[in-house]
Amino acid sequence: MPGRREEVLDAAVEVLAEGGLRRLTYQAVDTAAGVPAGTTSNHFRSRDALVAGVVAHLEAQDRRDWENVAGEPTAEDEAFVAALTHMIRHALGPARPRTAARYALILEGLARPAARDPLSRAQDSLIGWVAQWLATLGSPEPQEHCRVLFDYLDGMMFHQVVLPRAYFDPEPGIRLVLGALLQR
Repeated sequence: MPGRREEVLDAAVEVLAEGGLRRLTYQAVDTAAGVPAGTTSNHFRSRDALVAGVVAHLEAQDRRDWENVAGEPTAEDEAFVAALTHMIRHALGPARPRTAARYALILEGLARPAARDPLSRAQDSLIGWVAQWLATLGSPEPQEHCRVLFDYLDGMMFHQVVLPRAYFDPEPGIRLVLGALLQR
């Protein structure tokens, strides 16, 4: 059972997904979480602390989802493609609010450099553990290849969130990019 802090963070993700960062106020989060007024400010004393908390929460959820789907790295291209495909479908389906919230935070980084730091740290962390799989697959530059792969996946997901296509299959593109990176 999630504690109050997790309830507040889940609600903050929903607020971000529905209204962007401008709507992210203590009052909006308290209301969305169904908690007493002041609960969010008790857990996060500043807006920057709330944003950093949301980013860390998103990162932890992404990591948990990845570990549940992918498990330990193997030298099987098919297992990696299947895991990535599943994660993209999950990110655009049940986890769509998290994806939309993340993009709202990324865009806020244009105007507020303070929003960039936690996002950059979270991305570096994600790249670190997904790059391990690319190394197992034989990538000569797993960190750089992972950045390229993430750039592609982020672009694909962003377009699907903002301009959704009725029929969407991420697998062919994933295969194409992975094949190019691994020279297969």
